[in-house]
Amino acid sequence: MSDAPGGEPLPAAEVRKRTGLQAIWIIPIIAALIAAFLAWNAIENRGPVITLTLRTADGLQAGQTKVRHKAVDLGTVKHIVLSNDMTHVTVNIEMQRHASRYLTSNARFWVVRPRIGFGGVSGLDTLLSGSYIELDPGALDGTSQSDFIGLEEPPALRSDEPGRTFVLTTPRIGAISSGSPLFYRDLTVGEVLSYELDPRGKIFTIHVFVRKPYYSFVHNTSQFWNASGISLDLGPRGIQLEVESLQALIGGGVAFDNFDEDRQSPEAVEGHSFLLQPSASSATTASQSRRIPMKVHFDASVRGLAPDAPVEMNGIQIGTVTDVRLRYDAKMSPPFYADVRLDIEMGRLMREQQIPQNEIAALIRELVARGLRAELQSANLVTGQMFIALEFDPGAKPEELAMEDGMFLLPSVSGGISNITANLGQITKTLAALPLQEIADNLNDTLKGTNAFANSGELRKALVALSEMMTNAQDLVRKVDNGVTPALKRLPEIAQGLQSTVDRANKLLGSADNGYGSNSPFKRDLDRLLSQVSETARSIRILADYLEQHPSALVRGRE
Repeated sequence: MSDAPGGEPLPAAEVRKRTGLQAIWIIPIIAALIAAFLAWNAIENRGPVITLTLRTADGLQAGQTKVRHKAVDLGTVKHIVLSNDMTHVTVNIEMQRHASRYLTSNARFWVVRPRIGFGGVSGLDTLLSGSYIELDPGALDGTSQSDFIGLEEPPALRSDEPGRTFVLTTPRIGAISSGSPLFYRDLTVGEVLSYELDPRGKIFTIHVFVRKPYYSFVHNTSQFWNASGISLDLGPRGIQLEVESLQALIGGGVAFDNFDEDRQSPEAVEGHSFLLQPSASSATTASQSRRIPMKVHFDASVRGLAPDAPVEMNGIQIGTVTDVRLRYDAKMSPPFYADVRLDIEMGRLMREQQIPQNEIAALIRELVARGLRAELQSANLVTGQMFIALEFDPGAKPEELAMEDGMFLLPSVSGGISNITANLGQITKTLAALPLQEIADNLNDTLKGTNAFANSGELRKALVALSEMMTNAQDLVRKVDNGVTPALKRLPEIAQGLQSTVDRANKLLGSADNGYGSNSPFKRDLDRLLSQVSETARSIRILADYLEQHPSALVRGRE
């Protein structure tokens, strides 16, 4: 043992053994236990990793973008890889363990981002929170899978929305597309899910969804029609413009209704098929169950008559034209004629009376015997549209009801614009048959003769001579008037004197009668004399009055 610098010995070292756990190791051990628990918990809660194929990764970020259903996080995007051919992207998503039961063949994925479409604006909340992937699990009875193809557009219908799906068939789809609204009396009650064209390229099949409780309005007799765009009708009722809604105007739409509410048809079941009518008027016509097919032959032109043209009686539509064809018959003159087919709706013709089917033929035969005829008339002079009017003509030639191709053949009469055209044609033919050139030549010759006679010297000389003669006659009348006027003025005085003479003679007769007797010859002679004198006085008075009114009678005589 060595000594210390001061000569004093150093203390001896004592070695002690450590026993137990030091306090400094407690914190690392606790941290390790927590890490182990978290790792076990992460492994325990870790779900499957799925692969989602999308056309683009717009708005997605690895490690941040979430997979959600009804705002609940179900997974996180881990990797985003571009495909080798650069046509799509592959997104690896780590799902939570409790979301495994949603990953079936019925599940659908799509990216929720801001969208503006015909159906409105959606996804505005992602402007602040960022885009995310929405999961629609669908029915949980599908088979489990891990590879999915994402939808480019959100589906029109979620799997948990109550309602029913129906099928529509049509040869033309128009502006209808997935997401187009479905209307019932102007109320949006559903939408179009999808559509496809059959392998022959003839018929479209459209799947529509009607929400609860509106699907109870869909019956087996309901009528669906295309409500897309604007419906413009220039028919006999004038200009009619119909627009279902602004949404249907831009993106198309489908509407349905029950026109025959008197019939209690059963409620349509899931997947029931309907025929999509092209318009509301066609749907109204198709709702009539009792329709009688008929035919009409027209020899005249049927320009402007087309399918869907109305058939009217007394101005009320009772049917529709279904087809217009040109036929040939060598026995007829002319051999070509228009074969028009009609559908007469008995519900409109006799709504209050239910005619049995076996009595319809007898009824139509009776109507034809009473003068029922089909006449082609103009519906609109501007557009040239035509329609068929069924009218009663009591003076029509008697005809029998015939059958052709299993349909009633109604007799027809010419009328409307055809009569006007025929009359104008007849007038034109009559005018063309007139010898207009000969008449014009004769008139021209007559006018030439008249002109030569009017401009001849003889006519002018005759007119001058006539003028001079009239002048001389006027001078003569003036002279006669000047000479006769004083005599005419004295005629009243002469008449008055004669009247005084007659009065004195009467007095004398009275005296003579007293002196000579009433039966003597002198009395009789005197009576005759006085009668003649009285007549003479009356004649002079009449002459005086006449000459006073017509002084020229002294020259020309009495008229």
